[in-house]
Amino acid sequence: MSPTPTAWQPTATLLGWALTAILAWDATSGDLAVARWFGDAQGFAARNAFWAEQVLHNGLRWVSAMVLAWMLYDLWRPWRPADGPSRRERAWALAGVLLAVLVVPALKSVSRTSCPWSLAEFGSVAQWVSHWEWGVGDGGPGRCFPSGHSAGSFAFFALVWLWWRTPGVQRWMLAGVLLAGLLGSFGQWARGAHFVSHSLWAALACGVLTGVWQRLGELRWAPMTRRAAPARSASAVAD
Repeated sequence: MSPTPTAWQPTATLLGWALTAILAWDATSGDLAVARWFGDAQGFAARNAFWAEQVLHNGLRWVSAMVLAWMLYDLWRPWRPADGPSRRERAWALAGVLLAVLVVPALKSVSRTSCPWSLAEFGSVAQWVSHWEWGVGDGGPGRCFPSGHSAGSFAFFALVWLWWRTPGVQRWMLAGVLLAGLLGSFGQWARGAHFVSHSLWAALACGVLTGVWQRLGELRWAPMTRRAAPARSASAVAD
C-alpha cells in the first residue's frame, strides 16, 4: 500500500524547515567563520591528514559502495521480506540513490564556486564570491558547489523513504544516513574541500530528489494496486 498524500505532509514540512534553515545559514558569514577554524594563510592543516582524507573521505566512499552492493543483494535475497518493501520498491529506491549521486555531482561540475582551499585567504588565488552569484567567477577553478562527497552519503535518504511502513527500521536508516553524511562533511570542512553550505545544500538536494522519486514511484504503482485489490477480493470469495 502506498502512503496517502497526508502521510507525506510531515516530510514536506520538514524539508521546508530545512530549506529555511539553510537559507538563513547562507545569509550569514558562517561558511567563512567555520573555514577559519580549520585553515589560515598557510592552508588547511587537515588537508592531507589521515583521519580526514583516508578515513572520512576515502573510507566513507567505500562504505557507500558497500551499501550499494547490499541494496543490489537485497533485490535478490530481500531482508525482512515479510514486512519490508517489495522488490519493485527496493529497485526503485536503488534507482533513486543513483539519481542523487549523478545529479548533485553534475551540478557541481558546472559551478563557478571554488573550494575553501582555493581562496587567497587560505594561501591560494580565488576571492570569496557567494554561490548565489551565478555566472560570476571567483578567480579559482570552481566546480565545488554543492558537495558531491556529501551526496555520496545523503543519497541514501532513499532508504529512509523506502522504509516508511516500518518506523523502527526507518529511524535506524535515518540515523545512519545523517551520521555518515555529517562525518563525511566534517572531514571535508576540515580539509578545506567544502564550505558548510555546500554540504547542507547537497543534503537538501538528495532529500528532495529521493523523496520526489519515491513519490513518483508510488503514484505510478497506485493504479496497479487498485486493480489488484478487486482481483484478490474476488479470489477470496471464490475460496
